Amino acid sequence: MDGLPVLPLIKLPSSWPTVVTATVAMLALALIDLACAFAAKQWVTTRSGSALTVGLVTALTLFWVFASALQYAEMAVVTLGWIVLLQVGVLLLDELKYGVHHPPRTWAVVVMVMIAQGYLVCFPGGAGAG
Repeated sequence: MDGLPVLPLIKLPSSWPTVVTATVAMLALALIDLACAFAAKQWVTTRSGSALTVGLVTALTLFWVFASALQYAEMAVVTLGWIVLLQVGVLLLDELKYGVHHPPRTWAVVVMVMIAQGYLVCFPGGAGAG
Protein backbone atom coordinates (compact mmCIF):
# COMPACT_ATOMS: atom_id res chain seq x y z
CA MET A 1 0.00 0.00 0.00
CA ASP A 2 2.93 2.37 0.49
CA GLY A 3 3.55 2.58 -3.24
CA LEU A 4 0.02 3.71 -4.19
CA PRO A 5 -0.58 7.41 -4.77
CA VAL A 6 -3.13 8.96 -2.43
CA LEU A 7 -5.48 11.70 -3.53
CA PRO A 8 -5.84 14.50 -1.01
CA LEU A 9 -9.32 15.16 0.30
CA ILE A 10 -11.21 18.04 -1.28
CA LYS A 11 -11.08 21.16 0.86
CA LEU A 12 -13.84 23.77 0.96
CA PRO A 13 -13.38 27.25 2.40
CA SER A 14 -13.51 27.19 6.20
CA SER A 15 -15.51 30.42 6.11
CA TRP A 16 -18.51 28.60 4.59
CA PRO A 17 -21.26 27.64 7.04
CA THR A 18 -21.83 23.93 7.59
CA VAL A 19 -25.22 24.15 5.86
CA VAL A 20 -23.54 25.43 2.68
CA THR A 21 -20.72 22.87 2.68
CA ALA A 22 -23.13 20.01 3.37
CA THR A 23 -25.45 21.17 0.60
CA VAL A 24 -22.59 21.56 -1.90
CA ALA A 25 -21.34 18.08 -0.98
CA MET A 26 -24.77 16.50 -1.38
CA LEU A 27 -25.37 18.23 -4.70
CA ALA A 28 -21.94 17.20 -6.02
CA LEU A 29 -22.50 13.59 -4.96
CA ALA A 30 -25.94 13.50 -6.58
CA LEU A 31 -24.65 14.96 -9.86
CA ILE A 32 -21.70 12.58 -10.01
CA ASP A 33 -23.91 9.61 -9.15
CA LEU A 34 -26.45 10.68 -11.78
CA ALA A 35 -23.66 10.82 -14.37
CA CYS A 36 -22.61 7.34 -13.26
CA ALA A 37 -26.20 6.06 -13.59
CA PHE A 38 -26.52 7.61 -17.04
CA ALA A 39 -23.24 6.02 -18.11
CA ALA A 40 -24.49 2.65 -16.85
CA LYS A 41 -27.74 3.04 -18.80
CA GLN A 42 -25.77 3.98 -21.92
CA TRP A 43 -23.42 1.03 -21.49
CA VAL A 44 -26.32 -1.40 -21.09
CA THR A 45 -28.08 -0.13 -24.20
CA THR A 46 -25.04 0.42 -26.47
CA ARG A 47 -22.20 -1.66 -24.97
CA SER A 48 -20.01 1.37 -25.56
CA GLY A 49 -16.52 1.13 -24.10
CA SER A 50 -16.47 4.88 -23.52
CA ALA A 51 -19.68 4.68 -21.47
CA LEU A 52 -18.11 1.95 -19.35
CA THR A 53 -14.97 4.03 -18.86
CA VAL A 54 -17.01 7.12 -17.89
CA GLY A 55 -18.99 4.97 -15.45
CA LEU A 56 -15.87 3.60 -13.80
CA VAL A 57 -14.24 7.02 -13.50
CA THR A 58 -17.38 8.61 -12.07
CA ALA A 59 -17.79 5.76 -9.57
CA LEU A 60 -14.24 6.30 -8.31
CA THR A 61 -14.80 10.06 -8.23
CA LEU A 62 -17.98 9.49 -6.24
CA PHE A 63 -16.05 7.60 -3.56
CA TRP A 64 -13.43 10.36 -3.33
CA VAL A 65 -16.01 13.15 -3.08
CA PHE A 66 -18.00 11.19 -0.46
CA ALA A 67 -14.90 10.67 1.66
CA SER A 68 -14.10 14.38 1.35
CA ALA A 69 -17.67 15.37 2.28
CA LEU A 70 -17.44 13.54 5.59
CA GLN A 71 -15.03 16.22 6.81
CA TYR A 72 -17.85 18.73 6.81
CA ALA A 73 -21.09 16.98 7.75
CA GLU A 74 -22.46 13.88 9.42
CA MET A 75 -22.49 10.77 7.26
CA ALA A 76 -26.23 10.15 7.72
CA VAL A 77 -27.17 13.69 6.66
CA VAL A 78 -24.82 13.72 3.66
CA THR A 79 -25.92 10.27 2.52
CA LEU A 80 -29.63 10.99 2.86
CA GLY A 81 -29.32 14.32 1.05
CA TRP A 82 -27.26 12.74 -1.71
CA ILE A 83 -29.84 9.98 -2.23
CA VAL A 84 -32.79 12.40 -2.15
CA LEU A 85 -31.15 14.66 -4.74
CA LEU A 86 -30.12 11.66 -6.83
CA GLN A 87 -33.68 10.37 -6.92
CA VAL A 88 -34.94 13.79 -8.02
CA GLY A 89 -32.29 13.73 -10.75
CA VAL A 90 -33.32 10.25 -11.86
CA LEU A 91 -36.98 11.33 -12.05
CA LEU A 92 -35.99 14.36 -14.12
CA LEU A 93 -33.73 12.26 -16.36
CA ASP A 94 -36.59 9.83 -16.92
CA GLU A 95 -38.89 12.72 -17.85
CA LEU A 96 -36.49 14.62 -20.07
CA LYS A 97 -34.42 11.89 -21.75
CA TYR A 98 -36.55 8.75 -21.72
CA GLY A 99 -40.09 10.17 -21.92
CA VAL A 100 -41.36 8.66 -18.66
CA HIS A 101 -44.08 10.86 -17.17
CA HIS A 102 -44.61 10.89 -13.40
CA PRO A 103 -47.97 11.84 -11.87
CA PRO A 104 -48.34 15.05 -9.82
CA ARG A 105 -48.50 13.07 -6.56
CA THR A 106 -44.95 11.84 -7.23
CA TRP A 107 -43.72 15.42 -7.47
CA ALA A 108 -45.73 16.33 -4.33
CA VAL A 109 -43.89 13.60 -2.41
CA VAL A 110 -40.58 14.85 -3.82
CA VAL A 111 -41.34 18.34 -2.48
CA MET A 112 -42.21 16.94 0.97
CA VAL A 113 -39.01 14.89 1.10
CA MET A 114 -36.95 17.91 -0.01
CA ILE A 115 -38.48 19.98 2.81
CA ALA A 116 -37.64 17.23 5.32
CA GLN A 117 -34.08 17.04 3.96
CA GLY A 118 -33.73 20.81 4.26
CA TYR A 119 -34.76 20.54 7.91
CA LEU A 120 -32.13 17.86 8.55
CA VAL A 121 -29.40 19.95 6.92
CA CYS A 122 -30.36 23.14 8.78
CA PHE A 123 -30.88 21.42 12.13
CA PRO A 124 -28.67 18.29 12.10
CA GLY A 125 -28.84 17.78 15.87
CA GLY A 126 -32.56 18.55 16.09
CA ALA A 127 -34.30 21.89 16.56
CA GLY A 128 -33.74 21.86 20.31
CA ALA A 129 -30.06 20.92 20.19
CA GLY A 130 -27.39 23.42 20.69
